[in-house]
Amino acid sequence: MFVAGNWKDYEVIDTSKGEKLERWGDYLLVRPDPQVIWDTPKELPGWKKPNAHYHRSSRGGGEWQFFDLPKQWTISYDSKEVGKKLTFNLKPFSFKHTGLFPEQAANWDWFGKKIRETGRPIKVLNLFAYTGGATLAAAAAGAQVTHVDASKGMVNWAKENAESSGLREAPIRWLVDDCTKFVEREIRRGNHYDAIIMDPPSYGRGPKGEIWKIEDAIYPLIKLCSQLLSDKPLFFLVNSYTTGLQPAVLTYMLSTALEKFNGVVHSDEVGLPVTKTTKSGASLVLPCGASGRWEAKN
Repeated sequence: MFVAGNWKDYEVIDTSKGEKLERWGDYLLVRPDPQVIWDTPKELPGWKKPNAHYHRSSRGGGEWQFFDLPKQWTISYDSKEVGKKLTFNLKPFSFKHTGLFPEQAANWDWFGKKIRETGRPIKVLNLFAYTGGATLAAAAAGAQVTHVDASKGMVNWAKENAESSGLREAPIRWLVDDCTKFVEREIRRGNHYDAIIMDPPSYGRGPKGEIWKIEDAIYPLIKLCSQLLSDKPLFFLVNSYTTGLQPAVLTYMLSTALEKFNGVVHSDEVGLPVTKTTKSGASLVLPCGASGRWEAKN
């Protein structure tokens, strides 16, 4: 499993009965998590006194219940692999989210180290780039990044994170666009990238109502993106939060779509360590989706 174990400002404290108790900086949140199907005792005091609690509705969706939480706050991530402290602006918004997926730090460390150690300029394309966690990690490691997301609000949020991280002047190109259409145009323009990151949603719509359904669209997009890779690609990362796209599926897609390049694929679940251990002292990890990593052979 790819485990994001270098956080200091974030932790999963405990999990039980469809929920997780988390610390985001100075604040405790209780949020639902479909992976948490076990029924362990909620003994820790944080369960009873969080700063906010997101309640799922039986009719779908849900709502936040606030006790003592600011409208916005920040947390930071600092690791030697990325090479620079990143600061993220957080706020509770629709469907339980805060604007950051902390488990992705496992991937930031992986590709951050690869970018820093490669010894040559690296151009990265980040698709479905959300609030810019991967964009900032790649830029902090020294890459030139093109950040693409269909939501103008998410791109603006990512720019705020770049500002807070001291990366306002970093070589980042910010684009609000449908990811597939952007890739098609880049192919026609003859542009190339040394690395590609994609974090596609299970379902979504582009800025002009374009429908995205991951099971139908992900493999054709990976094949399209293979045409954008340079003669010496460094890596290709695909993230999935869709249950049907298991690590072996990601491996199969990347291996076949990128078979003309000299590389190897490693795919696995992505996870976050849980602070509370079992009574026997065993450490636990909360699974949080999967990642497929293609990397060039040395």
